[in-house]
Amino acid sequence: MYLEHLSLTDFRSYAQVDLALGPGVTVLVGSNGIGKTNLMEAIGYLATLSSHRVSSDGPLLRFGTERSLVRARVVRGGQTTVLELEINASRANRGRINRSNPVRARDLLGICQTVLFAPEDLALVKGDPSNRRRFLDELLVSLVPRHAATRTDYDRVLKQRNALLKSARTGKFTAGHEATLDVWDQHMARAGAELLHARLELVERLRPHLANAYTQLTDGSKEAGAIYRSTLQNLMDDDGGTAPGGGGGSAVAGSAGAEDLRGLRVEDLTARYVEAFAASRRKELERGISLVGPHRDELELILGEAPAKGYASHGETWSMCLSLRLASYYVMQDDARTGGSAPILILDDVFAELDVQRRRKLAAIVSGAEQVLVTAAVDADIPDELSGRRVKVIPGGIDE
Repeated sequence: MYLEHLSLTDFRSYAQVDLALGPGVTVLVGSNGIGKTNLMEAIGYLATLSSHRVSSDGPLLRFGTERSLVRARVVRGGQTTVLELEINASRANRGRINRSNPVRARDLLGICQTVLFAPEDLALVKGDPSNRRRFLDELLVSLVPRHAATRTDYDRVLKQRNALLKSARTGKFTAGHEATLDVWDQHMARAGAELLHARLELVERLRPHLANAYTQLTDGSKEAGAIYRSTLQNLMDDDGGTAPGGGGGSAVAGSAGAEDLRGLRVEDLTARYVEAFAASRRKELERGISLVGPHRDELELILGEAPAKGYASHGETWSMCLSLRLASYYVMQDDARTGGSAPILILDDVFAELDVQRRRKLAAIVSGAEQVLVTAAVDADIPDELSGRRVKVIPGGIDE
């Protein structure tokens, strides 16, 4: 898969810009703050409907405008698809595929696939669990676009359930509300079970690739791993459940618990969530918030015998972040071998953050991808392994 053309209208700093692209390596060079990342952000947004820099769509619109347009021509296995995404300030975003009638923005998911490396990735290791949950869910949706609806359904039910629980703290909770809460418990259990089941399967696919990628980037003296820690499993352990490993906090115990959950069907997980909600209701009513569910789960990253967060050095942290992105690329490649398409690789100002050894190793790994898009402030930041077309980014546009 590769992007053949990108056009932006009123996106970030650009009133209008057009960029011709092609297979292989393209390096966009320009001074900091000039708009290189805006171009990469637009491609990433087209692929995932989210930005790696901000949590809302507002900043994506050029100041003073009400809508932004991202257009792209994607070539996948010899077939060309024209995508258009309209980002709106005051109404739902819309998309078009091959200039058809408008469709929901999420109908574009899965057509253009990317893996984006950026300095913000440090939050994958150093940040709070929401960063790692987001990483999992975005990869999940890229692989199986229908899970965008799974996430949306879960978020909607969670919001409704939290509103009911909050009313208990303000003294407005009645017996009728409790009956309504029982209904929302059922909805949330089903939506949560589907999301949990999908995440657990994805983590199993990621684990070997994560270990392999970390070995490729380092001297191999430490092994990288990942453990999915579910609040569902934690509650079962705390209540004296029969999960392997018991209620211990060790990596081994957490891994065993996740494996126990991974063997369950969605229906089984749904039933366990219903039980967990009942067991935690008193605490949830006291605190006015949902304490159990995928929204509070954790993907713990392990380096050697210790958690990466808090124990990894700066260089090790960078290697772990890069390994996570590479692992997601390898998972997508696995899908490409069974009828999918390898994703576009985007490296946004990453090489300036790395030492010479990591630069060269990362460049050697990604150089064989069908399309690699790189941004850098100066040519000297780009390793020789990534020789390719150079494009100069200037204020407000491109200097071909």
